[in-house]
Amino acid sequence: MSEKEMKSYRFGTGQEPTDEMLEQVMKEVAQEARESSKRAADAYFEQMRRNIAAHKGQWEERINSIIYG
Repeated sequence: MSEKEMKSYRFGTGQEPTDEMLEQVMKEVAQEARESSKRAADAYFEQMRRNIAAHKGQWEERINSIIYG
């Protein structure tokens, strides 16, 4: 199926999509979902790293204040 045919089809027209059209749409949606999931996971772990660094600094200050007064 050509790119033009894929872009011209609209689900609300009352016309049933072909199996090829549905397969293409599902592939594109799956790819977008994978990319979105990766971006969300990357952002989550980056925030976790920042939180760990901040807490580590706080604990270092507390420990140093106890040790060195």
